[in-house]
Amino acid sequence: MKIVCAVIISIPFLFAPLAGEEQTNLLDNKTRDLLHEALSGELAKEHVIQITRYHRIQGSRQYRDAAHYVLQQLRNYGFSEKDAYIESFPSDGKVSYQTWQSPSGWDISWGELRMTEPYDERIVGYPEIAMSVMTYSNAGDVTAELVWVGGGTRDDDYTGKNLKGKIALATGYGGEVNRLAVLKYGAKAVVCFLDDERAKEHPDMLQYTGMWPRTDELSRVTFGFNLTNRQGTKLRDMLMARKKVVVRGQVKGIGLEPGFMDVVVAHIRGTERPEEELVFSAHLDHPKESANDNASGSGAILDITRTLKELTDNGRLPRPKRSLRFVWVPEWNGTMPYIDAHPEIVGPALGGKFLANMNMDMVGENLELLHSKLILTRTPDSNPSAVNDVVENMAQMVDRMDVRTPRGSLSEFNYRITEYSGGSDHMMFIDRKIPGIMFSHTDYTHHTSEDTPDKVDPAELERCEIIAAGTMWYLANLGESQGVDLVHLTVANSAKRLADDARRAQHILAGTTKDALSISWTEALNIIEHRAQGEVETLESILTFTKSERIAKELTSAKDETRRQKTHYVDALHSSAAEQGAKIDKPTSDTKRDARIAIRLTRGPLDFGLPASKLKGKDSLYYSSSEFTLNGDEQFELVNFIDGRRTVSDIRDALSAEFTPIQTEMVAHYLEVLVKVGVVKWKQSSITNEQ
Repeated sequence: MKIVCAVIISIPFLFAPLAGEEQTNLLDNKTRDLLHEALSGELAKEHVIQITRYHRIQGSRQYRDAAHYVLQQLRNYGFSEKDAYIESFPSDGKVSYQTWQSPSGWDISWGELRMTEPYDERIVGYPEIAMSVMTYSNAGDVTAELVWVGGGTRDDDYTGKNLKGKIALATGYGGEVNRLAVLKYGAKAVVCFLDDERAKEHPDMLQYTGMWPRTDELSRVTFGFNLTNRQGTKLRDMLMARKKVVVRGQVKGIGLEPGFMDVVVAHIRGTERPEEELVFSAHLDHPKESANDNASGSGAILDITRTLKELTDNGRLPRPKRSLRFVWVPEWNGTMPYIDAHPEIVGPALGGKFLANMNMDMVGENLELLHSKLILTRTPDSNPSAVNDVVENMAQMVDRMDVRTPRGSLSEFNYRITEYSGGSDHMMFIDRKIPGIMFSHTDYTHHTSEDTPDKVDPAELERCEIIAAGTMWYLANLGESQGVDLVHLTVANSAKRLADDARRAQHILAGTTKDALSISWTEALNIIEHRAQGEVETLESILTFTKSERIAKELTSAKDETRRQKTHYVDALHSSAAEQGAKIDKPTSDTKRDARIAIRLTRGPLDFGLPASKLKGKDSLYYSSSEFTLNGDEQFELVNFIDGRRTVSDIRDALSAEFTPIQTEMVAHYLEVLVKVGVVKWKQSSITNEQ
């Protein structure tokens, strides 16, 4: 009897945590189950397979074929010409959109690299391995001696070597090698191969590289080939053994030509607030096959469009209150002209009505096969938003679900919520103050011939679809009661984030020397103050989705609690600093304050080559030297913080709180150069005040 009683008592105890977990979902169970039933990772993978049949280089004819494949699927799903269409933008290597030069159009039909001396051997060919010919190669036929130039991306690599009329063999990125070997030192063509650790582990894997010619280089482009590590090291070793190696490179077709960047667009119109929109994005481009990157994201949002249209058309889901927009873009270069042509695509902070972006870029990795995990990147500090908390909650919901498909893997869900990182089209939306989340995976196949459909998992595709579709459906229909729930969730998460940064601040203080104590105290205090302000703004972002007296009251209490916590952490830091002997009454910086205020003159993220591409000599080389320490994410955020209100020192403080302490001189110099190249100007009053 005792045993039986024990079992009866334990049953509700065992199931209670599960019930509690289900109650923590933002999305109601009915909608969750409908999405789980209707979304299909299997159908998404079928789209992946079809898309990978195209050599989808930006501006190319096959990219256009892939875009029309997507459009035809939308037609099959019942989207009208009004609600699904293609917008095309000229792409000839000359026209620019804001700071982004368009790529040239491109088309080839055949290519081959063959060794003719010391013996005859076919090395690689197109179209059987599409990545073998460097993208944006022109047609040509050259037989010449091969010359080893190491990395081939620095002038030092060419010291004492005669490249005139020869072909360069290198391990650097094709476009960079071509710029020096062909355009500067007179080579006829380039041959490149992977030589990093992953290439040594996968010696028959070939890397995707391209010419990406600048406008003034278009008339001088020749061609290049990409090889595997096994092929490249064989040729290199022959040259190092002082053997004469002669190769013949042939490329047939049009080569560079004026083209277009096609953006496929689909709409599901909202019923109550159609002017308020939520945007799904995925880049459709990349060379054949490029399955995970990014046929997977393109296939995933194609399946989401099918599902939401079917569910709303047949009445199983009501039509959304806000509008949903889906865009398939040529990465970066095509997103910029699209956003440039639609000035209404801005977030609430800039007076717009675009409320969120889910950017699907590499979302189908087979976790078991590739030893990978899903990465969900938060918005940066320049764009605080409760959308992050919604996505995290949806990921937790999916983690509690058992998502299986007939041909999918048996892997357990494995995901991470990480701080902001760039690398995809969410950057374009974030720049316009639209909270953008990137869905991605990491694996060794990235940008290589190993990125094939067999490594795409329908189960992982479906998991990502549920997270993204659940997030956007929830936000599209967010009402008062859900808004209150979101406030409670966000304030709980905010408390943890603030506590984590307070701990980081304490570590900075504890790890400093006595000489640097006052500066460390200032940096630590800066971290807490910026995190607290960011969390207040995160809470306020809920008002972009729902407003009422009740929400306002809940937010007032939540923000008061955040400020109370901030005071507590500042007091604790104050005590720690005082115990160590810091001059806590007089915060110290490594430099004096810089009161100048910058104003942006362009829209969209700056082209990644800026400012170096607009400078010459030492001024340009500085940005690739060890002296320049701002990484890509820090440069992106620095520009995001330019709002016509923040001073140079304010921007330094924000960057230092988000990343790591940065010198004011570094920020000031970067802004001064942006002014010099014409993408930023100084606010006149701030210059006057500085003088």
